[in-house]
Amino acid sequence: MKIKKGDKIMIIKGKDRGKSGKVALVDPNEGTVVVHGLNQVKKSVRPKKQGEQGQIISVPRPIRISNVMLVCPSCGKASRFGSIIEKGKKKRVCKKCSAAI
Repeated sequence: MKIKKGDKIMIIKGKDRGKSGKVALVDPNEGTVVVHGLNQVKKSVRPKKQGEQGQIISVPRPIRISNVMLVCPSCGKASRFGSIIEKGKKKRVCKKCSAAI
């Protein structure tokens, strides 16, 4: 997976298209990411104890990795990125401005 936890991404497909946020969780086996505050769905929660009320909560759902793009911290645009090996370490590089991510 090229996208990691804590990266800033922009959604390019779906109901939240154009919005950006930070990655909360990455699932490489499923090829999905969960983003803070985006792709929220309403979920009904039953009461756990007697006398307690049920409620409707918002839960973030996973997004396919192909529907998001990494946002470059230096140029601030959503762009593709590549990787280079520099001094034996692999670094991610923005394709638009060639800055390290």
